[in-house]
Amino acid sequence: MLSEAEFDAGEKLRADFWFAQMTPRVTANWSQLLSGGGGSKGAPDIGPDIRDSVIAAHERVKRALAAVGPDLAGVLIDVCCHLKGLEVSEKASGWPQRSGKIILQIALRQLARHYGMLPEAAQANDQRPVRVRHWGTSDYRPEIDPGAR
Repeated sequence: MLSEAEFDAGEKLRADFWFAQMTPRVTANWSQLLSGGGGSKGAPDIGPDIRDSVIAAHERVKRALAAVGPDLAGVLIDVCCHLKGLEVSEKASGWPQRSGKIILQIALRQLARHYGMLPEAAQANDQRPVRVRHWGTSDYRPEIDPGAR
């Protein structure tokens, strides 16, 4: 159902999400006790924990989610980042059953376009010839009434 570019875009988002340390913690953060930073008089020493590469990954995730929009970002976070099933995401979002895969495919396509893995929508449409359809016969020509203005 998914193209290779859509799948790769989801994996890239998941990798950036993990590398940006945006995954929820399931245990206490003991790094403050081990690093000796902080204390009662000052702010905690988080310098070694937040590197430039982590901040850059966090920024890439924010830009990618902003590019797909708020309506599609939720399903990407649930499925690609938190590895939830489509059924769980559908129920949480209040969508009809079996609609999640279509919404996920649209979200992944937008994400792949953001990452440059697919051509932009305008570029993809420019390559196809435009065919105008109407209900008139083949010899139909509309009349413009100059006095109607």
